[in-house]
Amino acid sequence: MKRVVLALYRVRIPLYYLAAVILIGNALLGRLLSTGGVREVRLVVVFAALGVAALCLALAFLAPRLLPEHPVRVVAPPVRGRWVGVNSPASQVPSHGVRAYGQAYAIDVVADPVDTPRPEFGRRMMRAVSKYPAFGAPVFAMLDGEVVRASGWRRDHRARSNAWGIFYMMAEGMIREIGGPGFVVGNHVTIRSDDGVYATVAHLRQGSLTVKVGDRVTAGSIVGHCGNSGNTSEPHVHAQLMDRASFWTARGLPMTFAGVTLDDEDERTEALPANDQHMTVNSPACPETH
Repeated sequence: MKRVVLALYRVRIPLYYLAAVILIGNALLGRLLSTGGVREVRLVVVFAALGVAALCLALAFLAPRLLPEHPVRVVAPPVRGRWVGVNSPASQVPSHGVRAYGQAYAIDVVADPVDTPRPEFGRRMMRAVSKYPAFGAPVFAMLDGEVVRASGWRRDHRARSNAWGIFYMMAEGMIREIGGPGFVVGNHVTIRSDDGVYATVAHLRQGSLTVKVGDRVTAGSIVGHCGNSGNTSEPHVHAQLMDRASFWTARGLPMTFAGVTLDDEDERTEALPANDQHMTVNSPACPETH
């Protein structure tokens, strides 16, 4: 029974999308399908979709307690310099509030160099992304392995820089969800390690990818540059580990960064910054490879 529940949990997102498409289609076109025997068929399909949607919601709340535990993987940091943690699994899991798209243990990091402050939040609704120190910063591979996903065509939108901008982003995010995970994570690179772990860095700058599918890369090599593509309020790097390449069915895996310093500490350590905690990476730091 447990295996069945976990198998259904893995495919809950595509099932939920399918149910949503059926229900939305019924709401828009139901009156056109209400004649003769078509009505009975439509009702059966609609009630089945409602059942699938209810099952997916139940799985989302109940199945995580059945998930197996995985060891924390030490990976190379995807950035260099001084960055601050946001939506960090060091503060809560799932870090982004949901486990969808394999992001249970994902982290966002935002560039916050001492000599180049970030624009202050709360004034203009939208700002040019070039004003943010993260925009254009190099992004590095977290693992040795083969590039299995590389998408860099999505545009970089303006930063959402006050409360109205965040409200706009949330409404826009619901529309992005319709397009699937690619429109949420934006431009991204996914690398498969030799032992079957998948490392993704996302929200990259349009046209900045330096790798393509099939390339072999080493941890610490540049794969692109930070942008503001996908569902994001300002330029930052989103990093996560997964057990599959597909965002639709992947489960998130725990990770920690090698060779970082936190806040004002002097010693380098293996850690992830918590929310609002600073992390500094001064030189390439690569974990042991598998």
